[in-house]
Formats: sequence, structure tokens, C-alpha cells
Amino acid sequence: MTSAPSETAPQESVEPVDPDYPVTPVPRSARRSALSISVVLIGFTVFAPTLMAGASVGAAFGFSEFLAVLAVGSLVLGAYVAAIGFLGARTGLTTVVMSRYTFGTAGSKVVSLLLGGTQVGWYGVAVGSIGQMTALAFGWEGGWRPALVMIAVSALMMLTALYGYEGMYWVSLISTPLILILAFWITGRALVEVGGIGGLFSLAPTASMSWAVAVTTVVGTFASAGTQAANWTRFARRGRDAVLACAMGFVIGNGLMVFFGAVAALAFGEGDFTTLLLGMGMIGWGLFFLFGNLWKSNADAAYAFGVAGAEIASSPRKGPFIIGGVAIATVLALTGVQEHIVGYLSWIGILIPPLGGVLIGDWIARWRGGQPPLSSLTETVRWQALVPYLLGAVAAWASNALALGIAPLNGIVIALGLAWLLSSRTRAKDAAAA
Repeated sequence: MTSAPSETAPQESVEPVDPDYPVTPVPRSARRSALSISVVLIGFTVFAPTLMAGASVGAAFGFSEFLAVLAVGSLVLGAYVAAIGFLGARTGLTTVVMSRYTFGTAGSKVVSLLLGGTQVGWYGVAVGSIGQMTALAFGWEGGWRPALVMIAVSALMMLTALYGYEGMYWVSLISTPLILILAFWITGRALVEVGGIGGLFSLAPTASMSWAVAVTTVVGTFASAGTQAANWTRFARRGRDAVLACAMGFVIGNGLMVFFGAVAALAFGEGDFTTLLLGMGMIGWGLFFLFGNLWKSNADAAYAFGVAGAEIASSPRKGPFIIGGVAIATVLALTGVQEHIVGYLSWIGILIPPLGGVLIGDWIARWRGGQPPLSSLTETVRWQALVPYLLGAVAAWASNALALGIAPLNGIVIALGLAWLLSSRTRAKDAAAA
């Protein structure tokens, strides 16, 4: 096995067409600072639909119990994403391209379909949320006008994704403050409503949700996107820069958004975030800030399913796959996909984390000393990865259904442990045969 430098993988001989390097390692000359990566990831996770997820969770618990749910979910998500982000910085590769080493050159297509497909769904949720709030702001009773809004904003978001990393960085600098202003504004109104922090602890929940579903929902807010953190951390100069950026984005940024949504839901007794804004008389301002935020987040989602499509087709260009994914996501938005956000997040929290667990376990077993060039890979499908993934996903599903522990964590641990064991044994056998 050929060793690679400690922070980046060997370069392929053919120069990529796309300057974002969707299917090849990011060269040292294109690497960015920890601050730059943090800006992009915070802009990614400071995401308005996470306020909606936080509202649904917060309405189901007392405030002290909600804080415990949030802490557990954020720690699981943060540790998991930091590990994936570290691998991205070390290899210089996107998550879906890294999966070629673990799942095989054909098995990686399954990973790309899962990760790209869930991001298409997230894109649809965001576009649908904008259409729904626009209709409320202007008093539209359905019809063609919300549909035109969805199509128009979807096209604008797509253009930013087509521009690549640089476009997402600059939009992050603009959009992140907008949604934070909205979130702090709502939280301030909520605290006034209940008489301060002390009043939150005395409120009774207005809905019901099990601990298992609640933690899975918190993890599910960014389980799919977090598994693809390598798409951005591959631009980091060092592994520790990637870990820091992931902590900033997925623990602090995402955690704050869940917290803000939950506080508002507890204070006003409303788990539906759109209805909550309407009741507070903030639908117009909410729409303005929401659009600014979702513009950036959806550009990230489109970028993610663009590079996933490029991996499936082994194409050096992500553009055609961004356009195709946006078209599918817009259709989903027009059919009301945003109405099913909690169930959607629950399934993401079950199906996606075991993928990352397999990638981490296989890397520990086989690739810590470096990775050979992508062009040297010959295995098409590795059962040593598929079996741990399937068993991890089944374990996560059973945990969620039976309320046994934390479903995403169970899936990650089982998939990681089995992948490490099977890959270690395979490596030992190959060494003995050699």
C-alpha cells in the first residue's frame, strides 16, 4: 500500500474540469483556513427548518428535559461529524468519493444515492417552507402563485451551488446573520411571554414524543449533511482545522437553532413553526429572514447532491447533477414534502449515520497510513462494508421502534465496530497471502 502525506491524498494525473474537484483530491494549493471552513459550515447548519424541528421537539418536553435531549443529540451529532470532517481533510476527498475505498467502486454508488437523495429531500423541504410562508404572508389560498415563488427561489439557489465553494462562502457571510437575527428575536419575544428563563422551567409540554424519537430527530437534523461534511472540510489545511469547523457548525450552530425553535414552541404552545410566526405577527419579517437563510443552506444541499451525482457517473463536472436534483426537489416541494419533516428526519437518523460509521471503522482498520490513488482501486463491491451498514441500519431502526437507547448512536457504533473487525481481518489475510 502506498503511503500518502499526513494531510492530503496523492494527486491524480488528470486535472479535473471542475475547480471544486468533485471526484479528485483537493490539492494543497486550493486549501482554505479554519475560519473559512467554519464560516461555510456555520452557514450550512444555521438552517431555518432546524428551528421547525426544534419546535416539534420542544413542544413535547419540559424545558429541563429538553435541554438534556438537546445535549445528548448535539454531542452524538458533533462527535460523528467531526470524525467524518477529519477524514475529509486527511484525504482531500468528498464523502461519496471516499466511499469507493470502503464500499468498492460500484458499492459507492449506493452511498451516493442515499446521501444525494436525502439532500434532494432537504432542498425540497426548504423550498416548500418558503412557498408556504409566502402564501401566509400575502394571504394566498393555494393556487399557482406559491408554486411560482417556489420555482423562482429554487432556481436562484441552484445558481449559487453551480458557482461552487466560493459562492457558498460569500452567501454564508450574508445569510447567517439574517437567520440569527430572526432566531434571537423570536427567543426574546418568547422569554418576555413567559417571564424570563425561570418561566420556561415551569411550562408543561403540549405534545408527546419519546426520548428515542426526540434524540433521533436532533441527530437527524443534520445526519445526512453531517455525513457529507467532508465535501467542505476536504478544503481544510489540517485535520484539526476540520474538527474545529465541525464543532462550530454542528454542535454550536445546529444546537442553537434547535434550542431557539424549542424555546419559542414552549413559550407559545405551538409546535408548528410557520403557525407560530403567524400567531406572533412576524410572518412578513420571518419570510425575509427565512429566504436569506435558506438561500445558503439550499446551495449547500444542491452542492452535496451535485458531487454525489458526479461520483455516480464518474464525471469531473457536478453542474448537470445539480440541475437535475433541483428539478426533482422542486417537484417534491410543490407536492408538500415540508409537511412531513419529523418523520423524514427520523428516517434520516436511522439510515444515514451507519454509513459514516462504516467509513470511520474501515479507515481506522486500513487507511491510517495513507491511501493509494483512486485509479488503483479494483474491488467493485466490498461485502465487508455492506454487511456492517445493513446491520447498523437495522439496529438503528429497531432501537427507534422499541425506544432502546439512541438509535443513530447505536447504528454508528455497530456499523463502525463491524467494519473495523471485518476490514482488519481482511487486511491481515491479504498481508499473510502476500
